[in-house]
Amino acid sequence: MVNSLAAALGFDWDRTTVDSATRHTVPRALWRYRRSLAEFVWDAAVLEGNPLTYPEVLTLVGGITVGGHRIGDAQQVIRLAQAAGRLADLVAEDEFALGRAISDELHELTARDEAAEAGHFRGEGRLLRTPWVDLGADGRYVPPETEAGGANLRDLHTRGVDALLTEVAEPFEQALAYYLFAALQQFYFDGNKRTGRAMMNGHLMAHGIDAISVPAARRSEFGRGMVSFYRTRDATGMFAFLASCHPDREPGAR
Repeated sequence: MVNSLAAALGFDWDRTTVDSATRHTVPRALWRYRRSLAEFVWDAAVLEGNPLTYPEVLTLVGGITVGGHRIGDAQQVIRLAQAAGRLADLVAEDEFALGRAISDELHELTARDEAAEAGHFRGEGRLLRTPWVDLGADGRYVPPETEAGGANLRDLHTRGVDALLTEVAEPFEQALAYYLFAALQQFYFDGNKRTGRAMMNGHLMAHGIDAISVPAARRSEFGRGMVSFYRTRDATGMFAFLASCHPDREPGAR
């Protein structure tokens, strides 16, 4: 029997395996995020197949252009940096919320000029095709249909967030579940995982918990885990993977 949380999110996980994370202060979490912003941007870019190196990303984040790459690759990094900066500002100003308005704003910054109708849920504009996620040898994953007006996805998002905030007590678990919810339901035509991770980190930092970056070196492991998640709707493995990327799990973490 599917429980109400799984019904609202579209997936389930073994909740007994999810540990909490250390809660510090919001300023501390923000300081650590801003200090490592270039690394967060580079990691996110690598997950998208972007070829820029970390030194080149560091240069771009510092406001200096780099040569020898496609304009689109450089622009993707710049957009990721802008979204990361805006996320930090929202948390610092106590304006972050795990809701659609913030998600739309971050998506528009992240996926502008890359995703169709950036900043809007599927169906809210003119485009009505339903996208799919390529799972390689495992075929494809097709999310909920794109319907004219987008009311089905807005309702789905509202139900999912409400369920998370009422049925899950720990902000760490809420945040990771939100990311997987956003990645599964594909509220936008593209950029869902990037936006979902930004929302995840905003929720973490708003509760004084350090943000999570999926290391570039673990790109293949991340991809395999996501394929399994899309295929089975069992998020237990991805919860363990994301938790293992948290700074608390690093050797010598304090």
